[in-house]
Amino acid sequence: MSQPVRLAINGATGRMGQALLALEKKDPRFVLAAAVTSPGSRELGQPVHQGDEAPLYSHGWPEEETIDVVVDFSGPAGLAEALTYCESRGVALVTGTTGLDATFAQRLNASAQRIALLRAANFSLGVAVLTRLLRQAAAALPGWDLDIVEAHHNRKEDAPSGTALALGEAAAAARNTTLRESAVYARQGRTGAREHGTIGFAVVRGGDIVGEHEALLMGQGERLELVHRATDRSIFARGALEAAYWLSGRAPGDYDLDAMLADRTSH
Repeated sequence: MSQPVRLAINGATGRMGQALLALEKKDPRFVLAAAVTSPGSRELGQPVHQGDEAPLYSHGWPEEETIDVVVDFSGPAGLAEALTYCESRGVALVTGTTGLDATFAQRLNASAQRIALLRAANFSLGVAVLTRLLRQAAAALPGWDLDIVEAHHNRKEDAPSGTALALGEAAAAARNTTLRESAVYARQGRTGAREHGTIGFAVVRGGDIVGEHEALLMGQGERLELVHRATDRSIFARGALEAAYWLSGRAPGDYDLDAMLADRTSH
């Protein structure tokens, strides 16, 4: 692209929003057009970056600004407002907001008919590549046992992680099954021999681990290990910006990080 992408960040005062703003400021591919936050935010009306012409934190969407793509890490209510704005203007939308119900998921599916939409639960590009590799390995080695081991910090409340479940879903689909039919989430006591075709999950919680995911494919006399370790939370913001740059200017459709990776590897 010859001109910088005009970017809006929704959820700008949250942890991911702040990470995005820090990276955007140093990235010449982008110009920040709007930083949207919740109505109760104490940063409302304050400048996003000191000493430059960046916009103020605001609640509500600018009517006169040209925006190419919105990156959303807010919440269901914030995403709903961003979606309405993007649909009305034909603006591309990248979202990592989770916790959406089935009705909202249906709305997103319908929105992808009108705007370019990319959504992901995890914006690590390394995890996206890991998912591709696991999908290929699970299909190529259908008779091998498969376990997914994940580790996170001791404050994480859900288990297994959403990323671990997404990895399991990708592997299950590659083997023409589902996690509902094949997942084993706990092993305790005398469990007997492992049932063929199951996908096991194991969970570690401790310290300040950012995130680790390991897929173990185990055959007779050999084992394949696919591992991703995150050591810096900024990787998620970096991946979201890569997605925003790639998505800007694309035709309406429902995209994901795998589509972006496939496009990159096809050139």
